[in-house]
Amino acid sequence: MRDNLYLMTYKFFSFLLFIVPRGMMIKCMYGLAWLAYSLSKKHRHIINVNLDLAFDHRLSSKEKKKIGIEAFVNLIDTTFGIITRDKMEKQEVIENITFENKEIIQAYQKEKKQFILVTGHYGNWELLSQSIAIKFDLTLVGVGRKLDSPIMDKVLRENRERFNVEMVEKKGAIKSCIKVINEGKTVGILTDQSIGEGQSVDVDFFGIKTTHTPLASILSRKFDLDLIPAYISTDDYKQYTVSIYPSIKAIKSEDKEADLRKLTQAQADITEKVIRSKPKQWFWMHKRWKEYQATLYEKL
Repeated sequence: MRDNLYLMTYKFFSFLLFIVPRGMMIKCMYGLAWLAYSLSKKHRHIINVNLDLAFDHRLSSKEKKKIGIEAFVNLIDTTFGIITRDKMEKQEVIENITFENKEIIQAYQKEKKQFILVTGHYGNWELLSQSIAIKFDLTLVGVGRKLDSPIMDKVLRENRERFNVEMVEKKGAIKSCIKVINEGKTVGILTDQSIGEGQSVDVDFFGIKTTHTPLASILSRKFDLDLIPAYISTDDYKQYTVSIYPSIKAIKSEDKEADLRKLTQAQADITEKVIRSKPKQWFWMHKRWKEYQATLYEKL
C-alpha cells in the first residue's frame, strides 16, 4: 500500500513537472523550501548549529535563514531532477551544463588511467553523477543505501542506470568497490557526511575536528588511483556548472595511517573550499559534526 502511494506521488510529480514551465516550477520550489524550513524546527536547529560552527557565529539570523531555505531548494531540485530526467535522452541531460576543467578527466582517459571521483551533497548531486558519466562516456558507480521502498528503489536504480550510473551497497562497500575497479569502472564517492568514530578518520573541517569516511583514501592507496574532486552548482536552477578540480595524488608509504590521514584531510579541504565559495549550495540539514559536537544538536 505504501509503495503504491509513493509510486502514485512520483507519477503525479512527473506529470506536473512535464506541464509546468520551468520558471514557474522554480518559484514553486522556493515556496516549498520556505514551507519546509518554516515547519521543521528540527532541521532549522541543525542548519543553525552547522552554520554557527562553520562560520564561527558570524552569520546573522537573516543570513542563516536564507542559506537554510536555499539548502531545501537544492534538495527539492535534486529530487525533481530525478523525476524530470526519466523522460530525457542522454544529450538532453547535459545540454544546460558547463564543464569547467574537463581536460583534467580527459587527460586520465587519454592515458587510460583510472581514477576515483570524490564529491559531496552539494548542488544537484544526482545530476552531477549522471552528467559526468554521460559527458566522459564512463560507467560511474556510487556507494549508498537502498531506499526503504522497493518500488521506488527500483525506479531510482533504473533512472540512474539509463545514464551509466550504478550503485553498490554501503554495507561491504570496500569489497564491492574493489570488484568495480577491477572491472575498469569508475568509483564515485560522496565524502561529506558524518560517520561513526570506529569507521572513520578524523579531519579538520572548517577548523573543527570531525569524522570523515576513509573509503576513497583506502581505495586510492590500495590501487594507486588519484582522486578527482568534482562538484556541481547553479545560480538560477536552469544552467549548471560542473567544476572539476586538480587531482589529489595517490600516496603509499610505509606509514598507512599517515597516508590515509593525509588523503582524507585533502578531501575535507577541497569540500570546505567549495562550500565556502557558495554556502547555500550545501546540504546543511545533516549533523556533520555530531561525533564530537553531539550536545549542540540535542538542544532544541
